Amino acid sequence: MNAPRTPLLRVENLSIPLPTGLDREFAVENISYDLHAGEILCIVGESGSGKSMTANAIMGLLPDYLNPSGGKILFRGKDLLTMRESDLEQERGRSMAMVFQEPLSALNPLMKVRDQIAEVMEVHGERNAETRDRRVLDLLEYVGLPDPANLRDAYPFRLSGGQRQRVMIAMALALEPALLIADEPTTALDVTTQAQILDLIRRIQKAKGMGVMFVTHDFGVVADIADRVVVMERGIVVEQGLAEDVLNRPKHPYTRRLIAAVPHREAHDAKAAAEGDLILDVRNLRKTYRSGGGFFSRPRVVNAVNDISFTLRRGETLGVVGESGSGKSTLGRCLLKLTEVDGGQVLFRGSDVVPLSAGAFRPLRRHMQMVFQDPFASLNPRQTVGRILTDGPVANGVSYADAEIKARELLALVGLETSAFDRYPQEFSGGQRQRVGIARALALDPELLVADESVSALDVSVQAQVLELLQDLQRKLNIAIIFITHDLRIAAQICDRIAVMYRGEIVESGPPEQVFDAPQHAYTQRLIAAIPGLHWNPRLAVL
Repeated sequence: MNAPRTPLLRVENLSIPLPTGLDREFAVENISYDLHAGEILCIVGESGSGKSMTANAIMGLLPDYLNPSGGKILFRGKDLLTMRESDLEQERGRSMAMVFQEPLSALNPLMKVRDQIAEVMEVHGERNAETRDRRVLDLLEYVGLPDPANLRDAYPFRLSGGQRQRVMIAMALALEPALLIADEPTTALDVTTQAQILDLIRRIQKAKGMGVMFVTHDFGVVADIADRVVVMERGIVVEQGLAEDVLNRPKHPYTRRLIAAVPHREAHDAKAAAEGDLILDVRNLRKTYRSGGGFFSRPRVVNAVNDISFTLRRGETLGVVGESGSGKSTLGRCLLKLTEVDGGQVLFRGSDVVPLSAGAFRPLRRHMQMVFQDPFASLNPRQTVGRILTDGPVANGVSYADAEIKARELLALVGLETSAFDRYPQEFSGGQRQRVGIARALALDPELLVADESVSALDVSVQAQVLELLQDLQRKLNIAIIFITHDLRIAAQICDRIAVMYRGEIVESGPPEQVFDAPQHAYTQRLIAAIPGLHWNPRLAVL
């Protein structure tokens, strides 16, 4: 009989108390799990579940006001919590390393890529500059960066999000650690870039035999890479086990709720959507950006929206899908005259809004509203929710008394207490703020709603609630929706038709079933292939 393997990492009854006055006593409470060499352990949970707090505790990166009150973190049998800081610094980087969620914040903007990676090696004893430089080049090539010889002299802000994340991974691998902690490393990335980073981490883990702790809120990612899973809710481990068991036979109600919230394809009544009145007819729309250029050089020209045409009917949802830079957000802004266009027509209820002056368009703006991506940035923190919801109607001639009545009705419609009327945006969660943003867009009874990446910043269960809210509002109000997203799974759930954008053009469009089951364009095929957990059916897991 084989003796049980000693884990590379063991978290044993760890508790980290929070300062008094917060919504709970502990950031993490009495949690335990193991991670073995050569496996990927996914820690899953929503914002506030404690999963990132655990990762930071392992690395010794907790803020000064948070100190574990009990338990152990055993790495190769040594308790990291009782280790001297000088010894912990030797372990950190050499034996264990971390890849952070936002590489632009984690990397020094004033240092070249070469210097930041080399610094890790120098701190841990590699004094030969030539050896360090050669190792930097090897690492950049290993993580799949293009033209590493030139890219190593670039600054982080010159790189794309995916390239910056590869630099972070190269830095983490500089001293070939036994433990790699990846804290939401793909959350801010497009689906194809996300797939590349996940594949890179899998390849590295297998080649190096490392133990990988992967922190995420996305069960699709879990289905792609996990060997075992730990599910956390409000600082407590509620379920853990083999990935196959947790994904397909979840036991805890919270796990089942998270899996049920994963976007999934739904059947749509295409006939009903096609019978609505034509509300929007876009013909040959164009928007070009020019930058740079001088006496000896030509300006850089980007066709952000290139000869785009489509129609939209009342009660219909059109999904506009593509990666960052595809032109989808620019298209949304052009439709609402938030960006001037270079040519084409936008016929709203049969009349072209493109040639209208700002003053002439103002009466129409109330009928064409937008829900923005970031509910933290799009709401004025100095105004109460009531002020935010009533300003628009009052500016359009509605009395304040009537605007207040309508605002309170809207708060109830989007699932918020009417007491929210007197509160400020910062008093709400991200999902609640997005509900306020939706209520604001509806305050003027629009006929067209443009939702620009309106759920991409939200946890999966909150995301599901907002999607359900949009669908419910559309049924009640019969509004037309343009839903802009980089996530084909979400588009397939909420949209009657999908238009795929690539480099400013719509390269494919049709019902979700057609786009998913018989994609014609190579770009659409790449987007679908990159969907995390594509071959896992979350609906079957919670039936």
